[in-house]
Amino acid sequence: MANMEVNKAFAAVLSAGIVFMMTGLVGQGLVHVERPKESAIQIGDLAAVQPTQAPAAAAPALEPVTPLLASANVQNGQALAQRLCASCHSFNEGGRNGVGPNLYGIIGAPHGKADGFGYSAALKGKGEPWAYENMNAWLLKPNTYAPGTRMAFAGIGNTSQRADVIAYLKSISPKAPEP
Repeated sequence: MANMEVNKAFAAVLSAGIVFMMTGLVGQGLVHVERPKESAIQIGDLAAVQPTQAPAAAAPALEPVTPLLASANVQNGQALAQRLCASCHSFNEGGRNGVGPNLYGIIGAPHGKADGFGYSAALKGKGEPWAYENMNAWLLKPNTYAPGTRMAFAGIGNTSQRADVIAYLKSISPKAPEP
């Protein structure tokens, strides 16, 4: 009796497979697919597309942040850094590197300073220290400041918010120069 149940289950699976196969064959017979002769979207050479488009507006000049540092709010900067940056970075002295490096003492320190952190080539090549204005450019749009960086952060568009974050980073950077 048990063999009959196994045979019934096997027959049901086999029948379902045959029905699905036949449905596919009938569907292919009813629908005739015609491939377009050329792609609707040309991805190849963008230079041919450029002349027909209006010239792109020049990127706005980066507003200097150093004059704003005197009135920047360190507490707002800390709150912003905790909200926007703490998922990848730590801020305490001797803190661990996460997805991003520890940012304690970053202002005045050279690019790529955190021991044991694998920086992208875009940042390894920059030898100058993190000053207020290059930190401003970095926080505005990291991919523009260092093309090819692995940091996936859109940036902070508001200049006063960037000044607050920089003021916070300055407050946790014992060797930071005065603005």
